Amino acid sequence: MSAPVSVTSREVVREAARRRTFAVISHPDAGKSTLTEALALHARVIGQAGAVHGKGERRGTVSDWMAMERDRGISITSAALQFAYRDVVVNLLDTPGHADFSEDTYRVLTAVDCAVMLLDAAKGLEPQTLKLFEVCRQRQIPVITFINKWDRPGQDALALLDEIESRIQLTPTPLNWPVGVAGHFHGLVDRDTGGMIRFERAPGGAGIAIEEHLDTAEAARRYGGDWSGAIEELELLTLSGAEHDEESFQAARSTPVLFGAAVTNIGVRQLLDVLVELAPAPAARPTTDGGSRPLDSEFSGFVFKIQANMDPSHRDQVAFVRVCSGRFTRGMIVTHGTTGRPFTTKYAQQIFGRDRDTLDEAYPGDVIGLVNATALGIGDTLHTGPKVRFPALPAFPPEHFAVVRAVDSSTFKRFRRGIEQLDAEGVVQVLRSELRGEQAPVLAAVGTMQFEVATHRLAAEFGVRTTLDRLPYEFAVRTTLDGRDALQSEAGVEVLRRTQDDALLALFPNPYRLRSVAARHPGVPLEPLTGNS
Repeated sequence: MSAPVSVTSREVVREAARRRTFAVISHPDAGKSTLTEALALHARVIGQAGAVHGKGERRGTVSDWMAMERDRGISITSAALQFAYRDVVVNLLDTPGHADFSEDTYRVLTAVDCAVMLLDAAKGLEPQTLKLFEVCRQRQIPVITFINKWDRPGQDALALLDEIESRIQLTPTPLNWPVGVAGHFHGLVDRDTGGMIRFERAPGGAGIAIEEHLDTAEAARRYGGDWSGAIEELELLTLSGAEHDEESFQAARSTPVLFGAAVTNIGVRQLLDVLVELAPAPAARPTTDGGSRPLDSEFSGFVFKIQANMDPSHRDQVAFVRVCSGRFTRGMIVTHGTTGRPFTTKYAQQIFGRDRDTLDEAYPGDVIGLVNATALGIGDTLHTGPKVRFPALPAFPPEHFAVVRAVDSSTFKRFRRGIEQLDAEGVVQVLRSELRGEQAPVLAAVGTMQFEVATHRLAAEFGVRTTLDRLPYEFAVRTTLDGRDALQSEAGVEVLRRTQDDALLALFPNPYRLRSVAARHPGVPLEPLTGNS
């Protein structure tokens, strides 16, 4: 006879089942931040959806809070939004859309149970979407597809489904279907009911679109050829077997597909309903010992993001923690898995963009913000009870390098503090050497915009003007102390120490130079940087 389940365990399992934690992945300009706002609007946690550029009376988006994001109209940080919809707690992690910040997006994808793949109706699958989808594939994250901007000219709906199936080998299973081609959009056929939903845009586009439900006869009377064309296409899809299958979706072999226009909030409620009904709830998380952490175990979680100065008036640092098991309560003392030391969680907050509220409890799937948690690093595990470690979060190999210096030497203390902060957040990797000294660290990045963000934040948040000198390197490999000594005589090669983990990285201008140096020094370790090094 099995032991009785404690009230606490039942509560944890019940609350975890109510959670839906997901991220939106897309290519830049596909409408990701706009969709995030529209989802929050339909959950009625904001009264008016923002615009990325916030023109006229329309405010900017909640998720794009950094000044540089508002100025440029792009997302370059990850934001966490939590809200209730129906009887479900939704944790929406808005990820950077710009390709240069794919490393930050990768870390966020380790903290979610599902992804919404957002496609531009005119452009279909684009490079950054493909790259991020591969991360989802590697982690076997189920994907829901939302084809956006159907209110503008775009590709044929069937052609878009063919592209999904042929390029990423996911079977598309539409849950609704557009009446009218892209740019001449009347509404959506609901495959469950067979009826049509007609949308009327709210004034200014910032409010929830008005829905009118039509039966088949009325839809046929109003929209004639467009309605009959949509029905014929749906019959073709039915004959081809494009029907939603829960097992296939959960195994990341098929993707439910929906159509809409996020900027006018059309089709967004349908997406939110599908997320609540189909997206997986949190499950036991794999651990480094090859096992997994059951949901009703004692508390555990891991840090997937660190962000400083979200609130300029406080100048604090927030560690974002995904809860993996147990019940978190504010003020509880947990163990810092990296050091084994106790860690007090007195300043725990719920994050909604830049806005925060004190958080008293959280369950698996939730994201909590620990304020001024300077002892924590990205990938750190927190837990109570028996020791547990979750797998380390990967880092992308850098491809761009630059020396940064403070213009005014009197600001060096602030400069050093700012560099340490950017390094801790993973905005850039910081490399140092005795030859260059403390005043001239080397910044390593996946994309060049990371340099722009780093210098902007040093000026805006630490009051330090800087100069940036690009270095001619494009390749970094791991080496050893003996390797560093052997490479000193090689022109155009430099070995620097990465501050985060003390790894020695040898920098080369191109792979040809790396091969020639390796041939001359066959005994020198020159190991490629992978996603885990």
